[in-house]
Amino acid sequence: MRVLLVGSGAREHALAWKLTQSSLLDSLLLLPGNPGMDDLGDTVEGVAATDVGAVATVAAAHNVDLAVIGPEAPLAAGVADALLRAGVATFGPSRAAARLEASKAFAKDVMKRAGVPTAAAAVFTEPTDALAHIDRVGGPYVVKADGLAAGKGVLVTEKRSEARAWVERCFEGGFGDAGNRIVIEEFLDGPELSVFAICDGSRFVTLDPARDYKRLAERDTGPNTGGMGSYSPVDLPGGLIASVERDIIEPTLQLMADDATPYVGFLYVGLALTADGPRVIEFNCRLGDPETQVVLPRLQTDLLALLDAAASGGLGELDTTWSDGAAVNVVLAADGYPESPREGDVIRGLADVTGEVLVFHAGTRRDGKRLLTAGGRVLSVVGMGADSTEARAAAYAAAEAITFRGKRFRRDIAAS
Repeated sequence: MRVLLVGSGAREHALAWKLTQSSLLDSLLLLPGNPGMDDLGDTVEGVAATDVGAVATVAAAHNVDLAVIGPEAPLAAGVADALLRAGVATFGPSRAAARLEASKAFAKDVMKRAGVPTAAAAVFTEPTDALAHIDRVGGPYVVKADGLAAGKGVLVTEKRSEARAWVERCFEGGFGDAGNRIVIEEFLDGPELSVFAICDGSRFVTLDPARDYKRLAERDTGPNTGGMGSYSPVDLPGGLIASVERDIIEPTLQLMADDATPYVGFLYVGLALTADGPRVIEFNCRLGDPETQVVLPRLQTDLLALLDAAASGGLGELDTTWSDGAAVNVVLAADGYPESPREGDVIRGLADVTGEVLVFHAGTRRDGKRLLTAGGRVLSVVGMGADSTEARAAAYAAAEAITFRGKRFRRDIAAS
């Protein structure tokens, strides 16, 4: 099969790495890819992942058999729709279905109508009303920009003053159009869990879950980020995943189909495991980052076969098998992340990484023979091992070996 993979982050690097292991793959086209993916396929230069028409034109010109869309922005822009109109089989939700992530208010409405357990929430389009709501309710406060904000549009705080300031930041354009509407939610208390499903519009296959770390610093302090690390597998109560499938994924897919927006693609279910059971924090319309980097190395089933079957509506009785080992991902971030990350610093030490370690690029670029930082999250360093202790040791040894100016990372990922 000739496959087009859209995206350029560490998630897409992990997807490309996994796809190249498939016996079904003839060639892999990367749009736009990143320096870490150079040896995995051919790169399409000069085309933005969100350029709907250009992506479809590239796919048709290269006789692509399957397009796989990694990040949320192209999905929200309608790239999947354009590819399908061009006759290219596509794994990734339509623009309408991708609103599960592109609009938190839309996702809340879907969850309410589908009977999915989630946090109580109120939606606001005017700052005065939102501020009055903040003043009426007690903390902790959860304030979210409605649209896509690269994982940075959410505030969780005990302080009313901070919640009020976040509301004002949203409506004053701090997150662009994403903050023109906001959602204020009930705080869900409990450990978080990321569950993923491969969906074909009506049926689905779940992947092994992972746990990620969204706060910048140790002990879950500092601002929210796109994710500073993750690990898989996660020790969970018996029957938990079956209940998530029955009470969350199945009714959501059924409602989307009933609304004539069948969901085809990765469905990310972000959960809080509360005293009252699992409740949905958010839906995403793609795999999580940094969770993809620990889930896919443990997957033993042919990923391309799963995605191809889902794109054609034929998941049927397909299932997944998993390694017994563990994976731990430590994200190396740039100085100043997430607000104003430094760029252009030389990355050294990749050749010194040894052992059971995978390094996925997120924010890097080439300058001749030099590899430079080019984003907030720079690299995902994934240690593998028979258990989480071994995997964690491998990840942190490699994280120390890699250097660049201002490098920062959490030291408590997968700590017991």
